[in-house]
Amino acid sequence: MLLFFVKCFLYEYYYANVIDVETTIKRNNIKVITSTGILLALEIVFQIIGNYVSLGPVSINLSLIPIAVGAILYGPLVGGFLGLCNGILVILAPATLSLFMSISIWGTLLTCLLKCTIAGVVAGLVFKLFKKHKVVGGVVASFLVPIVNTGLFCLSCATIFHSFLTDNYAAAGYDNTFLFLILGVVGWNFLLEMGITGVLSYPVSRALFKFQGNIYREQD
Repeated sequence: MLLFFVKCFLYEYYYANVIDVETTIKRNNIKVITSTGILLALEIVFQIIGNYVSLGPVSINLSLIPIAVGAILYGPLVGGFLGLCNGILVILAPATLSLFMSISIWGTLLTCLLKCTIAGVVAGLVFKLFKKHKVVGGVVASFLVPIVNTGLFCLSCATIFHSFLTDNYAAAGYDNTFLFLILGVVGWNFLLEMGITGVLSYPVSRALFKFQGNIYREQD
């Protein structure tokens, strides 16, 4: 009889734990999917704003913030997915279609899809390395997204789209292609992009994390 009660107790304990684990996993999956969808929607809105809104010669690009936030909160896979989606949006941007597509279709597709995807993956991996120093990791990951993204774009310009640099640097008033790339093509856009993404992404990540925690505590 004692053995019977012990077995019943162990079965109930095991069953309850299994249910709790399954519930937690389902809840986490729903949270990740929902948050990723929200970040993707923001990314689309921000990319549209960046395509058509500018301060003089400087375009306002906020679309890298969701990539950094996703990478910080949910890791390199979500960061890479949001980066890939951003690459697709960049391909459809008017400047991409009118300028880079005319030089190299495959080069444009490869550049746009890889640069943002790699940036999101790198940010997620770097944040994981700073488990004991999340603030530092979050800030570093936030700044890495625009740095990696722009760095890979510059690499593509120096190789795949080099003809664009050589054909236009003199007309743009620069002495060589390097100055044209850094000051004319990248220039203030990169500085603004890096400043906004680097400064805002981690605080937004923390706010979203706390907001989600409050929602699930209220449900419990």
